[in-house]
Amino acid sequence: MDNRPARWIWLAVAVIFLGALVIYLIAFFPEAVAGRDGQIGLTHGLIFLSVLGGSAILHRRMRPGHVLRYAAIWIAVAVAVLGAYSFRYDAARLGERLLGELVPHRGIVRDGVVTVRAGQGGHFVVETEVNGIAIRFLVDTGASDVILSPADAARLGFNLSDLRYIRTYRTANGIVQGAPVRLDRVAVGSIALTNVRASVNGAPMRRSLLGMSFLSRLSGYEVRDDRLTLRP
Repeated sequence: MDNRPARWIWLAVAVIFLGALVIYLIAFFPEAVAGRDGQIGLTHGLIFLSVLGGSAILHRRMRPGHVLRYAAIWIAVAVAVLGAYSFRYDAARLGERLLGELVPHRGIVRDGVVTVRAGQGGHFVVETEVNGIAIRFLVDTGASDVILSPADAARLGFNLSDLRYIRTYRTANGIVQGAPVRLDRVAVGSIALTNVRASVNGAPMRRSLLGMSFLSRLSGYEVRDDRLTLRP
């Protein structure tokens, strides 16, 4: 029995599906097909689907129902991939925000601005890169300088015995001595400063302090609710 008319009917259905796919992409994902690269990619995808679906439909051993099923699967895959590509930046921002909530000291970077959520006790601890070494600082607007604990200073390569502890600081725990040093680069997220004034504390500290010698060089910073915002 000649079933060629049925094949051509299914082929027409497949063409309608492809046309509907193109309309769907243009309507809901215009940015994905607006550029030349997007248009070329769409054309290649349509040609691939057309050749694959057409050859399958015209093949005598494959039932038309199977052809329609496979065509629907490929179309769904194409739509899912293109949709994921179109929302890739939104997904990346969502991932950064979730990471910032789960790991507060990592912060959230958006348009160059770094936002850090308060940790336990309402304090802000910031993951900072100092001369290529990751160090966590406690943000302290009452500290005039960036204050390094002896342990962090040693990690940065300072020889503690060679430092001159000639700077005096009055703290809540009394008067302490510090050794003035310079940090080549201090980076918090996308914000990076060079030649930052700092001091190595003469006594052990639980955590280094990110003080005003860094904060005052920013264009601005503010604390609102449980968020610290740093602007480059």
